[in-house]
Order: sequence, then C-alpha cells, then structure tokens
Amino acid sequence: MQEFDLIVIGGGAAGFFGAISCAEKCESDPKPKILILEATNRVLTKVKVSGGGRCNVTHHQFEAKLLVQNYPRGQKELLGPFHKFQPKDTVNWFAEHGVTLKAEDDGRMFPTSNNSQTIIDCLERTASQLSISLKKNSLVVDIKKNASDLFFLETKSGDKFISKKILIATGSAPFGVKLAEILGHNLVSPVPSLFTFEISNPLIKELSGTSFQNVQLDLKVGEKVFHQKGPCLITHWGLSGPAVLKLSAFAARELFQTNYKAELIVNWEQGLSFEKAILNIEKIKKIHPKKKIVNENPFSFSKRFWDSLLLYLNIDENLIYADLNKKSIMDIAKAVTATKLFVNGKGVFKEEFVTAGGVSREEIDFRTLESKLVKGLYFAGEILDVDGITGGFNFQNAWTGSWLAGNDIAKKLLEKSST
Repeated sequence: MQEFDLIVIGGGAAGFFGAISCAEKCESDPKPKILILEATNRVLTKVKVSGGGRCNVTHHQFEAKLLVQNYPRGQKELLGPFHKFQPKDTVNWFAEHGVTLKAEDDGRMFPTSNNSQTIIDCLERTASQLSISLKKNSLVVDIKKNASDLFFLETKSGDKFISKKILIATGSAPFGVKLAEILGHNLVSPVPSLFTFEISNPLIKELSGTSFQNVQLDLKVGEKVFHQKGPCLITHWGLSGPAVLKLSAFAARELFQTNYKAELIVNWEQGLSFEKAILNIEKIKKIHPKKKIVNENPFSFSKRFWDSLLLYLNIDENLIYADLNKKSIMDIAKAVTATKLFVNGKGVFKEEFVTAGGVSREEIDFRTLESKLVKGLYFAGEILDVDGITGGFNFQNAWTGSWLAGNDIAKKLLEKSST
C-alpha cells in the first residue's frame, strides 16, 4: 500500500493547482510525496474546452469587494480568500511560470496564445518538475480516516493508498460529493447553473443571431424577481448572451423548482423608459412624416429586429409616420421597453459547465479550505456550494481555493516534520 503526504482527488484545475501550491510551498528536502488521482483517462478537461478552447483563466477585476459580487453563492465566504489570492495573483503566477495573460474588453482574461493547451502544458509541466505523481483511470470509491489521522483510499480497480492529507477537487462529479458524504459532510443538492433560456415567441422566432448591446431583463420566478442587464443574443431556441447567463446563475435554484418555467420582461434598450420611447417615435413622426415606418427605425437595435417588431404588432410596414396613430405608438413603446416572454425550459451553454450546490459552505473553514468536521481534509473548486457567473470567475474560485488549501497543507506538513 503506497503512502503519500497529500493525495488530491481530481485532476482538474483545482486539483493540479492545489498539488502544485503545496509542493511549491514546501521548501524542505525531501519534498512531500504528492499524488493526483484522476477518475478518467484525461486531465484538465474543463480547462481544454473553456472559452471556446481558449481557456478563460480569470477576470480582470482586482478589487475583492467587487469580485465577490459575481458569485451567486459564496459572496460572503470568498471575500477573505480573495484578499489573499485574487485575479492579479493568478496573472502573476502564470507569468512566473512562462504564460502571459491578456484582458479583453469585457474583462475576461485568456492566455495570449489564445489556446487552452498553453494552460494545460503549464500545469502539467510544473507538476512534473515538482515530482507530483499522477494516476489516471483511478476512481476513488471509498475513503476512511483512522485514529492516527491517516486517510485510507481505495479505487474501483482495487488500488489502495494511505495519505496524511486529502484534497477533494472533483468538480460536480457525483463520486466526489459521495466521498464527502462518506466522511460526514452535508450536501446542498446540486442544480444546473449558467444556461440559456428556451423561449418560443413569434417576435424572435426568425431572428437567430440578432444581438443587443445592452438589454434590461426582469425574470419573475414564482414570487421572486431577478434583474440583470447587459448584452443579449437571440438564438434558434430562445435567448442567450451574458445577461441571460447571469440571470440563470442567480436564479438557478428558483428556476429548478419551477422546472424552468418563468416570465421574462425584456427592455431591448436598457435605460429607455416607456415615455422616452414614445418621444423617440413622435420625433421621427414630426421630422419625417412622409417616411415609411419600416425605413426609419427610432431605436438603436437592428433593422432586422425593427421589421420583426412591426410584424409582431400587426403594424403595416408600408404605413408612413404621418398615419401612425397614438395606439400604435404606445404599442411599439411598450414592446420595446417591456416585451413579455415566457421561459419554458433551459438550453446549454457549451463554453462553461457549472453546477450550483455541493459541500455545504458552513462546514468549511474558508481561511484554509479545510473541513471543519474532518481534520486534514480539504475541498476546492466546484465541489463546494460556491459558483460564479460566466467570465472566468469559476476558474478564479478554483485557483484561490486550491492555493489556500495547498499552502495550508504544506504548512501543516512542515510543522509535523519539525516536531
């Protein structure tokens, strides 16, 4: 039976970074024996597909108080950790390991290579240089702790291991939360987060690919109302884009409870009031009374959407502005500032797969990411009931949590070896 100082369960971003952080912190010789156990035959799979294959490593938000606002679950708990390791530290760490990151206009940060393999190569190379062992196809099915504070692990294939410390970083994989339960932890039931909305409505049916720079979305789910603004995209199945994805994250639990049925009010020009919309139309009517309505769009959205809006409202596109009556003006203003749509399901956001739920935050010491219930047991990443919106925030949670865990594990191992 092989013995290790630290066994990391999960070969994803949090798992690799936790193992590396522990090894880098331990300056003693010999170095601690660290093993990463990965259940499948591939590691860092989410890193590979993130950001359309570019890897959205983190977000260009270096103020902890603002950073935590991007986490529907975990805002309070992450404030302290982000004061210790935040996106700027992530940028610096990768720079020190030969990878430069760049920020895009929306704040998302990617490797300058625009290739997620750059991040994978960096993590694998660093782990190898630190003599961190990796064993793939090793699904851990049982874990126990004895009176001597040692952990005993067994894999599906029958391999057995002993370790002084354990870091579980299995993401949303069911076997990871099962291990947490075996060790006495309570779980917040997992539900999907970061998804698109399925909406069937004649206004948007033929407008797939039409985008909006800034919309206001008000989502009514049961008795709760959620608000969000930002870019939006009409798709073949409904609505997507940053504003929709943020809404899906903050309303994840409520939407799950209603089987993804909700009422959505859309202002297609965020900040535009009903009254101002009327003024916009009346201004065109006064200045260009002879112009056809279809040829003069009073708003900033596309002509394609304007044409569809007129058709949706049964307003003759050949009508000239002079003949546009008060009721039609009000109908247009209402549709522009408060279109009522009905969400009847959820779609998939392929660039980022996130789950809300996991190991209860109340059972974790967020100064170290150590379990409050089991000494020597740590958690990091998506296995915890912590999740962020799209934009690099979920990876940042993984980097921060695993860095804190790795550093504390190293500290405890060094203390043990010196006594």
